[in-house]
Amino acid sequence: MKRYVILTVGKTHSGKSTFARLLEEKQEDILVIDQDNHAEFINTHYKRLLPEEGPNTLKTAITQSIVEYAVKNTKSHLILCNSNLGRNSRSRVLEYYHREGFHSILVYFNLSDVLLQERIACSARSTKIFRSASTFTEVLNRQNQDSVKQNSFSPNKGEADCLFTIGKPMDVPVVIDKIIEILKFE
Repeated sequence: MKRYVILTVGKTHSGKSTFARLLEEKQEDILVIDQDNHAEFINTHYKRLLPEEGPNTLKTAITQSIVEYAVKNTKSHLILCNSNLGRNSRSRVLEYYHREGFHSILVYFNLSDVLLQERIACSARSTKIFRSASTFTEVLNRQNQDSVKQNSFSPNKGEADCLFTIGKPMDVPVVIDKIIEILKFE
């Protein structure tokens, strides 16, 4: 059986976690790995372990442990529903999974900033995931600044075995159905 890793790529409030949960509900052999859950756990229970500056290496270590366990001890397809915006880090993640025998699917959430700002304004999401930001608007602004610096976050077709782009909310069920079809034939 072929195993797939599905990476969601997109800015805050683009629907990555919702997409992952919807796909998980429709396909039993999928496991969602969401770094926001790890960040909230750390910020709630181990706040004193967080570095004052730089990357959140504890969150990364927890995620890596969960990923390695899932890769070695399950037969599940995996969905990583964190932002995966940086092309270099995304490439390193995909290299790991390819070495482990996984095939890869990227799902790029390319929604307008106007829609993202509307979603943020109506959001009831917990801010317990934050370490350096205080609002989701701040996160979106930082992601936009980083996007300009790096020219683009958008994935290229050659980065993964399959690439889907979600440009509007009504694309979600279509992409989910296409991914389920891919997984059924493996």
